[in-house]
Amino acid sequence: MLPFTGTWPRALDDKGRLAIPSSVQRDLGDDVKALFVAPWTEQSLAVFTPAAFSALAERSSEKSAGRIDVRNYNRMFYARAERVDVDAQGRIRVPDRLRSLVDLQKDVVLLGVNDHLELWDAQRWSQYESGLNSQFDAIVEQAYE
Repeated sequence: MLPFTGTWPRALDDKGRLAIPSSVQRDLGDDVKALFVAPWTEQSLAVFTPAAFSALAERSSEKSAGRIDVRNYNRMFYARAERVDVDAQGRIRVPDRLRSLVDLQKDVVLLGVNDHLELWDAQRWSQYESGLNSQFDAIVEQAYE
């Protein structure tokens, strides 16, 4: 699968449903009928395909279960992750408890971030992006050291 890229302003409906952009639906293909939504960093949610979620689980299982930080991560991440179905209109319902966890309101932004998507509160994303725009060159240099 190609990396996910792009930024899509969205609005959650009254039932907490998110319309997946048609370009993302095409990238997912017809065989993906469910996705996994999980708590992520910087008060966002991650959205994984089943294959990406499995790959993440494999990487996680390679870490020592004897380490408290690994056990804590596994408990906090997997206990709160949820499988959500993609409906016939290409929407997913973002679970209430996950929306509450990261304080998602109506206006959100869906981001393509390589192997997953991220769902952010629109205002929080704007602040985050603005805060890092001027540092982009330094961020690139650090990432590729």
